[in-house]
Amino acid sequence: MSEQNHDEPAGPLEVRPVVVLSQTFPARPSSIPEIREFVRRCLADSPLTAEDTAAVGQTVFRALLDAAGPAGTIQISFRIFPDQVEVDVLHSHPGLDDEPPLERMAGVPVPPVASEPATFAAWMSGALRREGLTQQQAARQLGVSVKTVNRWVGGETEPRLRDLRRIRELFGDPPLS
Repeated sequence: MSEQNHDEPAGPLEVRPVVVLSQTFPARPSSIPEIREFVRRCLADSPLTAEDTAAVGQTVFRALLDAAGPAGTIQISFRIFPDQVEVDVLHSHPGLDDEPPLERMAGVPVPPVASEPATFAAWMSGALRREGLTQQQAARQLGVSVKTVNRWVGGETEPRLRDLRRIRELFGDPPLS
């Protein structure tokens, strides 16, 4: 019986470069532009396709919606390998130290998302058509004014986080633009 030397690897050792990027943001609507820019910047040179990048963006957006509140944070971490990207999206609320992570994605490629409208305005317009609702009916269901819905559909403004939560409940996940 031969003894195996535990100091030597059993097979060839592969060294793979990895880039780790992580940033924490306040879980507030005002953080959305900064989070979008961070995700875009991190994934710009990644091996992900445009569809995979959109799927990651949607995951981050859903986590932000779920974590939104007057306090708390959302942390986004990327581990970028030559052939894949791993993403962790975590949130915390003060006083809830044992709260589990919201979203966790690993081993990208991520399942591609269906072809989505490029803007929230186009998505909202399509959601109203799909549901057969007028802007007035949608405003009533969402608890906002008709003028507000009109501005969303016209691309003049985008909804606040609390409105996005209700929109998501009624119409599904909006795009992260």
